[in-house]
Amino acid sequence: MPAARLIAAIALALAFTAGGARAQSLGADHVKVALAAETDGAAPGSTLQLAVVQDIDPGWHTYWRNPGDAGEATRIVWSLPAGWRAGDIVWPAPRRLPVGPLMNYGYRGRVLLPVAVQVPAGARPGSSLHVAALVSMLVCADICVPQDAHVGLDVPIVAAAPPPDRVWAGRIEATLAAAPRPAALMATYQRVGGALHIAIAGAPLVGRAGTRAYFFPYDGRLIAQGKPEAIDLGERGLTLAATPGALFQQTPAPARIEGVLKTADGAAFEIAATPGPPPPQSGGLGPPARSAAMGLGLAALFAFIGGLILNLMPCVFPVLAMKAASLIRRPQETRHARRQGLAFLAGVLAAFLGLAGALIAARAAGAPVGWGSQLQPAIVTAVLSLVMLAAALDLSGVYEIGASLQGLGAGLAARADLIGAAFTGILAVVVAAPCTAPFMAPALGYAFTLPPAGALAVFAALGLGFALPFTLLAFIPGFARLLPRPGPWMDGLRKALAFPMYGAAAWLVWVLAQQSDPATLAAVLAAAVLVALCAWIFGAAQRRAASGARARATFAGAGLAGALALAAVAAAPYGATPDASAAPAMVAGAPVQPWSPERIAALRAQGTPIFVDFTAAWCVTCQFNERVALDTREASEAFRRTGAAYLKADWTNRNPAIAKALADEGRAGVPLYLVYGADGGAPKVLPQLLTPGVVVRALDAAAGRQS
Repeated sequence: MPAARLIAAIALALAFTAGGARAQSLGADHVKVALAAETDGAAPGSTLQLAVVQDIDPGWHTYWRNPGDAGEATRIVWSLPAGWRAGDIVWPAPRRLPVGPLMNYGYRGRVLLPVAVQVPAGARPGSSLHVAALVSMLVCADICVPQDAHVGLDVPIVAAAPPPDRVWAGRIEATLAAAPRPAALMATYQRVGGALHIAIAGAPLVGRAGTRAYFFPYDGRLIAQGKPEAIDLGERGLTLAATPGALFQQTPAPARIEGVLKTADGAAFEIAATPGPPPPQSGGLGPPARSAAMGLGLAALFAFIGGLILNLMPCVFPVLAMKAASLIRRPQETRHARRQGLAFLAGVLAAFLGLAGALIAARAAGAPVGWGSQLQPAIVTAVLSLVMLAAALDLSGVYEIGASLQGLGAGLAARADLIGAAFTGILAVVVAAPCTAPFMAPALGYAFTLPPAGALAVFAALGLGFALPFTLLAFIPGFARLLPRPGPWMDGLRKALAFPMYGAAAWLVWVLAQQSDPATLAAVLAAAVLVALCAWIFGAAQRRAASGARARATFAGAGLAGALALAAVAAAPYGATPDASAAPAMVAGAPVQPWSPERIAALRAQGTPIFVDFTAAWCVTCQFNERVALDTREASEAFRRTGAAYLKADWTNRNPAIAKALADEGRAGVPLYLVYGADGGAPKVLPQLLTPGVVVRALDAAAGRQS
C-alpha cells in the first residue's frame, strides 16, 4: 500500500476509535440532516419516495458509495413500520475530491440521497405511521469527523394518490432524473501495456463527452484512483486510459468493470464494461468511424419520413378536418391556395421548433421530459380542450375567426386568412404531438442526445415531413380544379368538419379525467360552457356590427364570459388521480401489474416472459393499439398459453422513472412495447403500430414456443 494511503487509513482508523459507538458526532455537527418525502402521505401498496437531505457546511464534504482512496460512504439504518421495506440508496453522481496524491469521491453543499420505500397493501387509510432512520456519515475537511443523525417523519396513509410535497417533490424528482442511469452504450475494456483502456460508445455520448469526462468506479480496487485518466475522443464516444488497480493483480481479471461515466455537461451514465475490443466510434483503438454529420443526416431523414407517416396516424384525424376546412374557403383561387400552403408550413415549423426548444431546455435543466410530455400537466390538457372547442364552434358558424367586418378592406381579410392558416399549422402540431409514427421514435431519441443545433435540425425535418402533403396540394394547379365551384356546399361541409374537432375536445376531456380529480373536471366543464357562451355572444356581436348596429355592449358581454372561463380554468385544483397502472385491471385477459424496474428484475429472476406497455391516456396510438391488438381474443389466448406477465408503465402524469426507462431505450415518447424472454437476454422492441399477430408471435417467442 502506498505510504500516503497508509497514513490516511491510519488517521481514519484513529478517528473512528475516538468516536466510540458514534452515538453523536465528534465535535460540532457539520452536516444538517433531514428526511423528506416526495408526497404528503402514501397509499396502500404504493412506493413512497423518501430522501435523506444533507446540508453540508462550506469547506466540508461527505462521501459517495465508493469513497475513493480514503473515506466512508454514508450509511442509513431504517426503523420502519411492520411490512414496510426500504430499497437501496440512489446515489447522485459524485464530484472528485483530491487530497494530495489521493482521490476521493463525494458531495459538497446540499445533496439528496433518495430511497424508495414499499408500503404494504394492508396499510390502513386514515392512520399515520412513523418512519425513522439513523444516518451515519464521515464528514471531512482538513480533518474527518464521524457524525450520526436521527431523522424521521410521520406518513399519513391515504386511500388515493397523495398530493406532491410542495417543498421537496420537485427536488427529489430532479435528483432521480439526474442520477446515473443505464443507457444505450457499448462498453469494453482491454489491458494495453501498463494501462487499462475503457472504451465507451453510443448515441447518448454524441456531442457531450468532452475531454473533461471522468469514470468513477464502483469498486475502489479497479483502478488507481489518484492517477489521471487520459481521454481519446471518438465520433460517438471515448476511450479512457487508467492505471489498473489491485483487482488486476489477481487471476483471472474482473469479468466486468462497473461504475459511472460523468460527462463534461454533468450527465451521468452507469457503465458495465466487459473484456473485448473497443466498440466502433469510441476513439482510441477503434476502427474509423462514420462522420457525425452522416448520423445527423440519417436522423433527419428518419424524422422527415416519420413526419409524412404522422399524417396517417389515428390521432391526426382532427388535423385533417382543419386542413380540409382551410382548403374550401376559396377553392378556385390558385394564388391564395399557395399562400395558404406556405402559411401552414410556417406555422408547423414554428410550432415544431418552439416545442423542440422548450423540451431541449427542460431536459438540459434536468427535467425528465420527452415527446408528448407537454400534455402531462393537467392544466395544459384543460386549456387545449377549450381551444379545440373554440375551433369547433368557429367551424360550426357560431362565430367567425378572421371574418372581415363591415367597413374593413379585403386586404385585412386576406391577411386574416393567412394568419388563420398559420394558426391551423400550429394547432395541427399541438394535436399531433401526443403521437409518434414509425421512424420518428429513433430519430427523436437520437435528437435529444445532440447539441441544440443538431436537435433543432431533426425537429425541422420532422415538421417539413408533416406539412409537406398539405403544402404540395396547395401548389398543385389541377387540385383546385377538382373541387366544385363555390356554393352552399362549402358552408355545409365546413360545419360537418366541426364534429371531428368536437371529438378531439371530448377526447381531451377524457384524458383530463384520467389525470386529475372530479373537482378539476367539474371546473373545466364549467369553463367549456362559458367558452360556448362567449362564442355565441361574440357571434351575435359580429352580426350586429355587420348590419351597422352598435355592438360594444355585446362584445363586452362576450369578453366577460371569456374572462369567467379563464378564471374557472385557473381556479381548478388539478389534483392528481391514482396512477392508472396501479389500479386493478385486465388487458388481453391478463391482470395488469404496475411497471417498475424492481418488478422487472423479480419476474426475470423467476423466468417469466414479460410484456411491458409504455403508454399514456393522451397517446391516441397507445389507446388504438390496446383496443385493436392487445385487448383481443388472440392476444388473450397468447397470454394464457405463455403465462406472460403484463406490466403497464403509465406516463399520463409525470413519472421520472418511466422517463428514465424511455431514455435508456433511446426513446423520447410513447408508445413503446418491450417483450422479455423467459431465458433472459435483451428485450425485443415491438413496432409502434401493433396487430394481434405481432403480439402473439412475440409472446410465443418469449416463452420459447413456435407460433
